[in-house]
Amino acid sequence: MKNLFSNDGTYVLNHKWTLAVKREHEIYDRGNSIRSDFDRDYTRLLHCQAYSRLKHKTQVFYSPRNDHVCTRMEHVLHVASVASTIAKYLGLNQELTGAIAIGHDIGHAPFGHTGEDILNGLMKPRPGADAPKKFWHERNSLFFADFIETLQDPDGTEQNLNLTYAVRDGLVCHCGEIDQQGLKPRNDAINLYDIKRPGFVQPFTWEGCVVKLSDKIAFLGRDLQDARRYHMLDMSCYRQLREIVYGTLGLTSSGEILSHSSGHAINTTVLINDMVVDLCKNSSPEEGLCFSQPYFRFITELKKFSFEKIYCHWRLLEFKSYAENILRTIFKFLVQTQSFAKNGRIPVSMRYCKNLCTTFEDWLVRYSNYVPEDFPDKKKRLKYNTPIVFDVNDYESYEKCVIEYISGMTDAFAIDCFNEIITF
Repeated sequence: MKNLFSNDGTYVLNHKWTLAVKREHEIYDRGNSIRSDFDRDYTRLLHCQAYSRLKHKTQVFYSPRNDHVCTRMEHVLHVASVASTIAKYLGLNQELTGAIAIGHDIGHAPFGHTGEDILNGLMKPRPGADAPKKFWHERNSLFFADFIETLQDPDGTEQNLNLTYAVRDGLVCHCGEIDQQGLKPRNDAINLYDIKRPGFVQPFTWEGCVVKLSDKIAFLGRDLQDARRYHMLDMSCYRQLREIVYGTLGLTSSGEILSHSSGHAINTTVLINDMVVDLCKNSSPEEGLCFSQPYFRFITELKKFSFEKIYCHWRLLEFKSYAENILRTIFKFLVQTQSFAKNGRIPVSMRYCKNLCTTFEDWLVRYSNYVPEDFPDKKKRLKYNTPIVFDVNDYESYEKCVIEYISGMTDAFAIDCFNEIITF
């Protein structure tokens, strides 16, 4: 039923409102603003550099040269579109939904989930299958929003984004990899840095839950289209897809066609539309956000198909080796500069890698206690009012500093840095 969640959305009368709009620091008042707190968060994320770089980051296919293949930014826009449609129909706060959706992947590494796994491996997680990951992009999106990304205040000073709690929570809790029915928000406003694993802590708001499911709907629908464009699906794959569609949505046990399946077309827009409609029709505040059983089975089977036939395709696995070589080389090169960073002499250690040197030294100036030998007050002169996050004198902190710097790279910039390092 339309607007069924209107009494539960994150609005002024909601009991979670005060906590949802709380910021770590009071944000400056323009004096003429017509935007809500969540609207301001949306535009702050939209204008930050991490969002801009998403247009050159991998969704599934690495460093795509094809203009019609999905990049990370396009995926984010698909998620925002899906989430907005669901929130509007259910009566939830579209401004909050949009802010979470537009910023949910700002912490994504270059080369997609492969890059994420590589960076996690470089950070040497503790041994054991149950050891939590040290690098995961949902937490990194929160970290970038809180400590890395900046915007200019009216006085020209670079300040961190300072987002509301509800949006920050949506960033770190957006993982859509886990299959769940009856998704509901949690009750408590916890310390978000106490979350140690992606996907297991539910968002604080219904809007965050919507984005979490929209992430899955968006990537399952669009990744099929791109796999077709790159001719990665043969006739046996199409037969398997048809069997999945008809086996879960198309036919009952007696052979009758189910009325809720729109023509059974294996088409991106049709699949996304049908998943959205099914979710909207089967969700309620009492039962949570739910798909019908046929559609839940369909999504589960489609995800299995995508992992087997697309994400584990031999061409992508070959590029994975290439990406690992790139990121590992950059990491090894940069961590060896620590002794020079302690003395403010990064340019001496990176004199043959000018582009990499310029951006990495600026990163150190912004976010660490690094003091350039030739320009001691550089941070003050550039009006970077950012806290010190990394200690160049501590190896573990410096390693984390390098990982975070690499995580912000685009695919193309990482490749350029790699080439700069290995060119003689």
